[in-house]
Amino acid sequence: MTLKPLLDRVVLRRVPAEETTKSGLILTSSAQEKPQVYEVVAVGPGGFVDGNEVEMEVEVGDHVLTGKYTGTEVKVEGEELTIVRQSEILAIVE
Repeated sequence: MTLKPLLDRVVLRRVPAEETTKSGLILTSSAQEKPQVYEVVAVGPGGFVDGNEVEMEVEVGDHVLTGKYTGTEVKVEGEELTIVRQSEILAIVE
């Protein structure tokens, strides 16, 4: 099954958390902070949202930064994905 987002929505996959600190300490899974960096999996076509035309600025494969509690989490074939509006994406990570 694949997801095809509508209008200005974007499907994101969380980038795995770092398992070690910069100094080399190994973190347990409970000590790891959930990253706010995601990989873009699918992008809607854009269009008119609330009377305003929305042009999509993110592309599949981009890494983006979102807020901590942003979006709707869904599970598709065992994979956890997050669906957000493009306006909820804070930045593209380069």
